[in-house]
Amino acid sequence: MAAHAAACIAMLALAFCFASASDPSPLQDFCVALDDTKEALFVNGKFCKDPKLVTANDFTFSGLNMPGNTSNKVGSNVTLVNVDKLAGLNTLGISIARLDFAPYGLNPPHTHPRATELLTVIEGTLHVGFVTSNPQNRLITKILNVGDVFVFPVGLIHFQQNVGKTNALAIAGLSSQNPGVITIANAVFGSNPPISVDVLTKAFQVDKNVIKYLQAQF
Repeated sequence: MAAHAAACIAMLALAFCFASASDPSPLQDFCVALDDTKEALFVNGKFCKDPKLVTANDFTFSGLNMPGNTSNKVGSNVTLVNVDKLAGLNTLGISIARLDFAPYGLNPPHTHPRATELLTVIEGTLHVGFVTSNPQNRLITKILNVGDVFVFPVGLIHFQQNVGKTNALAIAGLSSQNPGVITIANAVFGSNPPISVDVLTKAFQVDKNVIKYLQAQF
């Protein structure tokens, strides 16, 4: 009897694991995000607008035709259209971004904690890549030309760099309404408050002055 009960408990636990392995499917056609909480339904971190009151504007964003400003230290700009900019994305698990690059511009190594990224080159030539997880830390890299598509798996550190003498442009789809981004250098050397110099010195196996210099850049 005890063995049977234990087996039932194990099966229930296994079923729960499978049931909670991914986001549930929406139970409504859409859930347009709404800031006003009066008479609204809270779904997936946002309040839903009354479906009878939605309009085409709730599902529209204008501006991806406009180049981003790449006059910065890294020479790139990302224009992300997530649920904060397009309310109709709420609960749909998708977003889009425009990536602009000056000549030799770089979108520095970063991760999206909640999304896989599918990138398509529209103009120029990009050197892209991602690094697999420990212990292999293998670099998967490729030179992309116009029309090429590359996928960056969810959560892995990746980058894109323009290797041409002219501007480059790419469009990326992301598998989350709010993919998030962690730029590695900013997070490690520009955190607030700063990570201890002793911690970073030991982690990177360099002199303390190197760490202090890098922190000063952010």
